[in-house]
Amino acid sequence: MLIPIVQIIGGFILLVWGADRLVAGASATARNLGVSPLVIGLTIVAFGTSSPELVVSAIAAYQGNPGLAVGNAIGSNIANIGLILGLTALIYPLRVKSEVLKREYPLLMLIMISSFIMAADLVYTRTEGWLMLFGLAVLVIWMVRFGLRRGPQDPLAKEFAAEIPSDMPMKVAVMWLLVGLVILPLSSSFLVEGAVSIAQSLAVSDAVIGLTIVAFGTSLPELAAALTSALRKEDDLAIGTVIGSNMFNILGVLGIAATISPVQVEDLMLKQDFPVMFLLTVLLFFMAYGISGPGRISRKSGCLLLAIYGCYQVLVWITATRVIP
Repeated sequence: MLIPIVQIIGGFILLVWGADRLVAGASATARNLGVSPLVIGLTIVAFGTSSPELVVSAIAAYQGNPGLAVGNAIGSNIANIGLILGLTALIYPLRVKSEVLKREYPLLMLIMISSFIMAADLVYTRTEGWLMLFGLAVLVIWMVRFGLRRGPQDPLAKEFAAEIPSDMPMKVAVMWLLVGLVILPLSSSFLVEGAVSIAQSLAVSDAVIGLTIVAFGTSLPELAAALTSALRKEDDLAIGTVIGSNMFNILGVLGIAATISPVQVEDLMLKQDFPVMFLLTVLLFFMAYGISGPGRISRKSGCLLLAIYGCYQVLVWITATRVIP
């Protein structure tokens, strides 16, 4: 058991560091080439923080552990809202001003409903995987076009401009980009091996480990980004990181995994994990969209999100270890 634990901890550390270098290098490279900060933020930064989930799930699917792949994607979405936004709002209440983000909420819900319908037959086929990747491409194009129309006056654009490296030389940016591309798959391999070993030792499914331990670890980049943004009072950036990551987790992470190998979905996941993901997303919608006023995630709302996440973690382990006579 010691070696798998070391593999997971070491994999997490390298994964977070590699993702950070990848995002920094890619963002600086794009900025040096003249790409606007809002476009960089809506694509490279938002999706780059999900690169750990993408690589881990891809490797898990390739190595024949599809449960870990889908569990990582769904579990990360739950952790992003329940744990990350809950903890962030507890430290610093968040307000939503950006019209870009308000346009993304309905899209996120549509994407989740579509993924649930695809999983109704308990498998994501290769065809469905390609459909999700096509949807991701359409989403990126839409986000870029809408972001360009909003221009630099959108609050989110100003926050991205302040965060993206502006003084990193091109050679250094490309170097960090390549380092991230090398470190991510290597660290993900260590992590997947350790996670599968622990699942076998505890006599639980790969999906359980993906929904809990692996989902938490691969969500660390989003946690770091959200907390940093909140402490700098960049509210829209903190929420935008989570919204963008959740859309990418379904379309990109599940899409990549399914195109590599058809991904089996446990029946329990449709009855337990998907509903929790929907619940947290609906709560986020009503908290942040601001139907009756300015969008706001208060400390009380943060406590509620954290409480739901904590109860969900307990539920997962209870159902996983329950002995049926």
